[in-house]
Amino acid sequence: MKKAMYYERCEDKVVQCELCPHRCRIRESAYGICGVRRNLDGDLIAESYGKITGIAMDPVEKKPLYHFYPGKYILSIGSFGCNLKCSFCQNWHISQKRADFRLISPEELVSIAEMQEGNVGIAYTYNEPSVGYEYVYECAQLAKQRGLKNVMVTNGYISIQPLNDILQYVDAMNIDVKSFSDEYYKKLCGGKLNDVIKSVETAYARCHVELTTLIVTGENDDLKEIKELAKWVASIDRDIPLHFTRYYPAYKMKNPATPVETLLKAYQIGKEYLNYVYIGNVVGIDRNTYCPECGNLLIKRMDWVEVEGITDEKKCSRCGKNIKIQI
Repeated sequence: MKKAMYYERCEDKVVQCELCPHRCRIRESAYGICGVRRNLDGDLIAESYGKITGIAMDPVEKKPLYHFYPGKYILSIGSFGCNLKCSFCQNWHISQKRADFRLISPEELVSIAEMQEGNVGIAYTYNEPSVGYEYVYECAQLAKQRGLKNVMVTNGYISIQPLNDILQYVDAMNIDVKSFSDEYYKKLCGGKLNDVIKSVETAYARCHVELTTLIVTGENDDLKEIKELAKWVASIDRDIPLHFTRYYPAYKMKNPATPVETLLKAYQIGKEYLNYVYIGNVVGIDRNTYCPECGNLLIKRMDWVEVEGITDEKKCSRCGKNIKIQI
């Protein structure tokens, strides 16, 4: 059993978890909201430690990360559990339920990553990686020592101290900003927007950050809200890539799939404020990266990814504009 980090012992063997903003008070033998942190005899145990439900080599673009080693592959792993309860969860079978797993130690995982040809590192993804904090922390620390990159694909629902502690080993994050409405977070996700905002701002100061918003039909597709989201991202940095992703009915949500027209409108609004906006989960859409200054094609994403308009100094080959990217 792996003892958890970030908790306080209280009276009558109750513990209070400090890992995420829920700050669950957990009685003996019970679990926190995440379903994987359990109180056993007055100690908080990380039950998902080393339990891997999925492992695969993925294109970095699948995370999605479009400005972080484009065209490269990364070893992706996931466990089970999540500290949000999104009604539309695309991975509910591992986030909201226990799934079959195999045990992989941090040393074994890093060794597997090192053996993969052309691999840039490890992505902690599929379910919410922060609820398995201890495992991700140890793997990321070891991977960093071995020269591998660490990526977290996360909902950003984590307390600032543990976030800061793990960021010393993290090279990139894709953070889900589910909506720019606190009501949406409370109604459909069981969380609070402001806590995610704090995480995005904290992570941006420490590593490469891209953001993803799944646009759910009839829920967070109001164009005024999308405008406020884009303006907020731009207030941090106009160069932060923002991915608008198409929703399909899943888990408890039966709303119809996002109309492509809605995504195109969101894209146009995003481009008023941001240099890099992308649409995901739509076949045949333009996913290329263009210079925001002169329109030069920088990265072509067709059947394969090709970096062709960026110099070794990370500048546009036509106009010389600095491009925020890791290649």
